[in-house]
Amino acid sequence: MKRFRVWAPDASEVALHVDGHDVPATPADGGWWVAHAEAGHGTRYGWRLDGADPLPDPRSRWQPDGVHGLSAVDAPDETDFAWTDQHWRGFHLPGAVLYELHVGTFSPEGTFDGVVERLPHLVDLGVDAIELLPVAAFPGDRGWGYDGTFPHAVHDAYGGPAGLRRLVDAAHAAGIGVVLDVVHNHLGPDGNHLGAFGPYFSERHQTNWGAAVNLDGPGSGEVRRYFVEHLTGWQRDLHLDGFRLDAVHALVDDSATHLLEQLADEVAATAAHTGRSCWLIAESDRNDPRYVLPASAGGMGLDASWADEWHHALHAVLTGETDGYYEDFGTLDHLVRGLQQAWVYAGDWSEHRQRVHGRSPAGLPGHAFVVSVQNHDQIGNRATGDRIGHGTSDGRLRIGAALLLTSPFVPMLFQGEEWSASSPFRYFTDHQDAALGQAVTEGRTHEFAHFGWDPTDVPDPQDRTTFESSVLRWDEVGESGHAELLQWHRDLIALRRRHPSLTDGRWSAQEIDHDAEVGWIRIRRGDVLVVVNLGAAPVSVPVPDGFVLAGVEGRPLAAGATRNADVVALDPDGVAILNLAAEAERQS
Repeated sequence: MKRFRVWAPDASEVALHVDGHDVPATPADGGWWVAHAEAGHGTRYGWRLDGADPLPDPRSRWQPDGVHGLSAVDAPDETDFAWTDQHWRGFHLPGAVLYELHVGTFSPEGTFDGVVERLPHLVDLGVDAIELLPVAAFPGDRGWGYDGTFPHAVHDAYGGPAGLRRLVDAAHAAGIGVVLDVVHNHLGPDGNHLGAFGPYFSERHQTNWGAAVNLDGPGSGEVRRYFVEHLTGWQRDLHLDGFRLDAVHALVDDSATHLLEQLADEVAATAAHTGRSCWLIAESDRNDPRYVLPASAGGMGLDASWADEWHHALHAVLTGETDGYYEDFGTLDHLVRGLQQAWVYAGDWSEHRQRVHGRSPAGLPGHAFVVSVQNHDQIGNRATGDRIGHGTSDGRLRIGAALLLTSPFVPMLFQGEEWSASSPFRYFTDHQDAALGQAVTEGRTHEFAHFGWDPTDVPDPQDRTTFESSVLRWDEVGESGHAELLQWHRDLIALRRRHPSLTDGRWSAQEIDHDAEVGWIRIRRGDVLVVVNLGAAPVSVPVPDGFVLAGVEGRPLAAGATRNADVVALDPDGVAILNLAAEAERQS
């Protein structure tokens, strides 16, 4: 006999609808209802509120019939699946290299098992953890996942909870952690039944998606528990190693204890109980250190935050783009500031925002920032989803990778970046509601028309070919050009592994010199020296005595560069990484 529970504080009568029959539920404390029924793995069930049609369970782990169908019991026995990661204790975020991927486009299969098949590539690359774009159940088969409607359920088209278990277990066996992108600040409109069960949303606060999630009004205690138990449940039962929290600034909460602080406390407690580390990473563009400061210092206690301004500063210099939010960037001085402290604007006037933006990150460790040359947002939110490699030289791609993977922050690669994948990453949806799908298509076109793009160039998110064009092309990995860039990334990650000065997080200890007029930058991080030429002419950059070109397995980490006497000579788009001769001899 299985016990079922649901929170429906405003209902007068609740019944469990299971296997086509109704079982009356008994009211319990705090607006909860309880029912018991015979139900095994895969049994369909839902909740009937005050005699209305059955609705799926808000805490469903599995929606095999879609977001509008009934829920299914997820209770496999050991003949179906048995964990083999009993000795896994998690990965260490400080010093880690992350790899962001979208399950539906990472492999031709578009499933968790498709990711499993390609784990050897990630092991060979040297990454420490994969960061999955959201996999909570969302309408249709294909999408980015940010319009999910069942945070506790695993998207069935990817393989459902069974597939996610297999991926996590296989990743751990390969020595790779699994971080999951989760969305708590809103739910998609299609298949969102939460409002029928209780006060999950409140008009007291508004966000870009409408009424905010109710985190501080009447009934908010159970709403908060709903999101807390999403993380701790997946942490405990699905063995996740961390969560990236989408748009935390949209979690509007006037409570004395912010939801983020509560999440940090309860995830830490669950980690202590399971014996496996679990990291929380915020996504926000506010440049606010409070997200990652400990509660004792007035913060919320998260472990790290994405630092998109690091990306913006580098992207604008590598590509020359200064439109939109890139108007706040574009000079070598901007880039150097990002390299120095992750955030470019730390209490400074922003022309794009027409106000002062950000606060100083002083005192934070390097591993409090996740930085990237590319990520799903910065590619997919472009009109055609073009990657930086589609319009930038290989030399500049090597420069970007070198600055990223010798960074004192936590570097993150986006799927296919390591070989300069030719496939774009476009915004795609599969809304079953025709009116919503049409609205998304029209909204996308109008958005980019406003920025001067030709509307006919903007792919239709609802068109299946928009999704199919975004699938990685694995047959190009060994092709000329792609293979050399892949080896460059492998060698940089290997170099990062063997130099503690690159992973100790002491960003304030860096020594950065540059010539904005000529275009070179020289960065010393302990026993490693990075020199790049972003100018239009060859340059010779002085380097300290004792530094020689770094190398991995006989391959020098230099392109368009030579070490001559007391300088490094760099062609345009040239890059050289050096280390102290004593260190080079020790490693050889």
